Amino acid sequence: MTRTLKALLAAVVLAFGASPAAQTSVPEIPFDANADLLKTPLDLFVGEVGGVGQNSKGQIFVYTRTGHPYATVGDNRTFARGGSRLLQFDRTGKFERELGQDVYGFNDAIGLRVDPQDNVWTIDEAASQVVKFDAEGRVALVLGRKPEAINVRPGAPPGGEGRGGPEAGRGGAAGGGGGRGGGRGGPPGSGTPGSTFNRPTDVAWDRAGNIYVADGIGNTNRVAKFDKEGRFIRQWGSTGSENGQFTGVKSLAVDAQGNVYVADAGNKRIQVFDADGNFKAQFGNIGTPLTMCMTTGPTQYLYISHSGDPDGMVDATIYKVQLDGHVVGKFGSAGKLQKQFGLANSIDCRNENDLLVGEMTNWRVQKVTLRAGR
Repeated sequence: MTRTLKALLAAVVLAFGASPAAQTSVPEIPFDANADLLKTPLDLFVGEVGGVGQNSKGQIFVYTRTGHPYATVGDNRTFARGGSRLLQFDRTGKFERELGQDVYGFNDAIGLRVDPQDNVWTIDEAASQVVKFDAEGRVALVLGRKPEAINVRPGAPPGGEGRGGPEAGRGGAAGGGGGRGGGRGGPPGSGTPGSTFNRPTDVAWDRAGNIYVADGIGNTNRVAKFDKEGRFIRQWGSTGSENGQFTGVKSLAVDAQGNVYVADAGNKRIQVFDADGNFKAQFGNIGTPLTMCMTTGPTQYLYISHSGDPDGMVDATIYKVQLDGHVVGKFGSAGKLQKQFGLANSIDCRNENDLLVGEMTNWRVQKVTLRAGR
């Protein structure tokens, strides 16, 4: 190949926004999978899996879009609940119990995490709430508040700080308060400081117990930080494609040094920040990140779920990535069979080579075991 041709190919690659290194093939990681892990009673079903996690005892928790949503009308609010359920299984997948029955914040499951103290955290995009359950199954902390069904403060300015503004309601408008204008006069997507979420998607913690919330996939594009008691500390982010901006904050992870990794789905990248929200780095070559999970061993890795289409039935895989963005390998493909994934929306990687993968469109949790060699 002549130098001129090599230079031309390099120019074409750069013109399309990729590097020559990005074009090299990613090694396939051999793995086994069990798609029949969960054993539920005959009258209980697992639907779209919003989140899955495992505690230190091996117990498995699944936040699933299963239930019968209904609404009751109060003096000035409509209280909707019942669209999702939190289920607990033993390490073998046998059903043990249900937690949080009739909890106000269970509407539309989007995520679940288990922290180092075995507390279980649910993230609900319709309720715009993050709920912490302690190891006994009791509600220990609530972040966020449901949007008002009607405008109970008619004097509040449009898109302003008052609850029940014109953005309140279901779907993309859920959460209220954030507004398209950026809450308190900030740039679009910066939201309202505090726990006024707009379809949050994930939660993570640092070693000090500080809480980070991805907020999210509604009208806001920010990361909000709280102390371990739930007091607001700071936030960062707005809508866009520059450093420190996001187009769909889909997932979070925090490494042992306290760096915060943010899955910026719309921009197909992972951005890295320090604990104060200062931009440090970014990397791509991981497709469209739906979720990610960080291992806890001496050498930490990210597992990042990619889906190239809205249903996860055409293009999907899970990448294993070093913290500098180098892709070690990948496994799985799109589909409905065992060892295939349909919108892998949640990954638990408490054990580096034994993962739990929750799927939206396939209504299941697969236990994935990576074979030695990677």
